[in-house]
Amino acid sequence: MSPRTAAALRGDDTSLRDHLIEAARRLVAERGTAGPTVRDIAREAGVADGVLYNHFAGKEELLALGLDAHVRAVDPGAPVPEPGSGTVEANLRTLVRRGFELHGAIVPAFVGLLSQPKVLSAYASLPKTSVPLREVLSDYLRGEQELGRLAAFADVGAAVTLISGAWHDLVLRGLLAGVVPGSVEPDDRLVDSLVATVLRGIARH
Repeated sequence: MSPRTAAALRGDDTSLRDHLIEAARRLVAERGTAGPTVRDIAREAGVADGVLYNHFAGKEELLALGLDAHVRAVDPGAPVPEPGSGTVEANLRTLVRRGFELHGAIVPAFVGLLSQPKVLSAYASLPKTSVPLREVLSDYLRGEQELGRLAAFADVGAAVTLISGAWHDLVLRGLLAGVVPGSVEPDDRLVDSLVATVLRGIARH
């Protein structure tokens, strides 16, 4: 048993519960939600299999909490560009790149949920502390539109759909090609081309 595990097990029930969630988070980050079993999580945490059931309703609840912890670790809530600050192009480039990075780390972990509706339901019921990046992007573009820095006739919703679709496309193509989750990264040319293409449709002329 590692010193880290031993220290956690000497604590109270709250620290042990958090220790088990952290073990689940590490496995979700490495394997997604489809792979880890109760035994896998117990071994990662350095405890007996049955200990998990003293703190959680079942594997589904623990995996949901591990997934939530993974999402929070990947997306700590970085500052968002304010409408009217800098240039629209630079701000949009920042948001687009962040979207690629977040989806590269998060989407692979969600793929396994398609066959685990109980885990998905448990995750959906957890309180969320951050706003999804798609909504952040939408709010930013609408703010710029209200300030007149984007065309009044522009369909912001369509622009957001195009960008978020590109986020998912890069990651899913990587997964289908057998690329290790989280290792798919866009180059600057892709980010610049996407931003330029979208702005040609919504920029003020």
